[in-house]
Amino acid sequence: MFGTICGLLPGDADYSPRTRRLDILRRVLEGTLYDVLPYEFHEERGACGEYIPLRQRRPSVRYPLARIVVDDSISLVFSDGHFPTIDCADRRVRAALADIGQESALNQVMMDAALRGAVGSVAILFRVLRGRVFMRVMDTLYLTPQWDPEAPDTLCCVTERYKVSGSVLLSQGYTVADPALTYWFMRRWDSESETWFAPWPVGRPGDGEIDEGRSVRHGLGFVPIVWIRNLPGGDDIDGACTFRAAIETNIEIDYQLSQAGRGLKYSSDPTLLIREPLGQDSEIVRGGGNALVVSEKGDAKLLEIGGTASAAVIEYVRTLREFALEGVHGNRASADRLTTAQSGRALEMMNQGLIWLADNLRVSYGTGLLQLARMIIRASNRFDLSTHGETIAPMDPGLRLGLQWPHWYAANAEDRERDARTLATLARSRHVSRQTAVKAIADLYSIDDVSAELDRIEGEETA
Repeated sequence: MFGTICGLLPGDADYSPRTRRLDILRRVLEGTLYDVLPYEFHEERGACGEYIPLRQRRPSVRYPLARIVVDDSISLVFSDGHFPTIDCADRRVRAALADIGQESALNQVMMDAALRGAVGSVAILFRVLRGRVFMRVMDTLYLTPQWDPEAPDTLCCVTERYKVSGSVLLSQGYTVADPALTYWFMRRWDSESETWFAPWPVGRPGDGEIDEGRSVRHGLGFVPIVWIRNLPGGDDIDGACTFRAAIETNIEIDYQLSQAGRGLKYSSDPTLLIREPLGQDSEIVRGGGNALVVSEKGDAKLLEIGGTASAAVIEYVRTLREFALEGVHGNRASADRLTTAQSGRALEMMNQGLIWLADNLRVSYGTGLLQLARMIIRASNRFDLSTHGETIAPMDPGLRLGLQWPHWYAANAEDRERDARTLATLARSRHVSRQTAVKAIADLYSIDDVSAELDRIEGEETA
């Protein structure tokens, strides 16, 4: 069924197969895949009385399994209680990066990036405007990256190219010859500038002329875009899609639930069957308060749909959901099975599949987060950056950066007491240092600066 729906989606030979693939996956994520089907699910007959097959009808029930899996995995990576802290040896750099991240809403940016990137890839545009850092998430549908052949992890340039109507260009301040035509829009980012091109009509050869008025020289010395591949797999441009393995099953769930709802509606309005001859020649009024009188050889029945079929559909849908979530490592835990409060470790074991998915996302999007941090450091040596009204001194680009991720689930009182005893024993036996012990529980007790916390501890001991 997925292939049937994809065949109905309009194609454009001017775009690459990659663009079409990402567009289809984005429709699945946004819940608009069925919009291409011409009929509603309740429309069983056309205007001429012909039967409308199910493959041409939009389901009346849509279970957003793909969005649920993506949202659950993102919440374990970049939600408020799971967002990592950037760690380095320089305390001043840590504080500066934290302030810039807070002012630029870095948490929200990374959540938006992980959501859009679930189809395979996402790009984050880095900009410095009047000394302040701004970041914008961009879909990669119409973006094409070019990598340095001698440094495959470094971008040489990124080109954006897509079609736009002439009327839209007019509303954006462009001058076009014919607003009724469709034009190509293109811009390119490299290590020194952001180059805009004058739109040109579709079908005319060439890449257009450079628009000097809109082009900007940023002078950063690097391409101000972080390209993030979603999951291991895919190719050099896009990673694997988070929910691809569940799409066909999700479509089956939607149609089965729609059919079950259709059956329930018919059960609420059963069909009357009358076997002639009638005992009386009068108008038939259906209803529980009216009796049908038939002759000795006559008969009348109400054709109803039993509840057994509906129950079988619901059980089948539950099985499909289990298979789909297992295929994409989604959360299969049921709240009905939680009778008492569970420890953080117990919740991890219960949601092990989702933890594996989120762990892979931490690798890809955590790497992108570190690239953004390095861009901020490099930009501080070219521009006078400021945050909260204060100027930031240039930072050393040679600093080693890392990420400290919090625990998957919040520890309860028993977990914290057990950890405290373990760390105290290890510290007394000198198997770990006090700094390592404090660092291990820093995220649980909101300790932003481990060194400052150790200084306070020593001050209280000597007091």
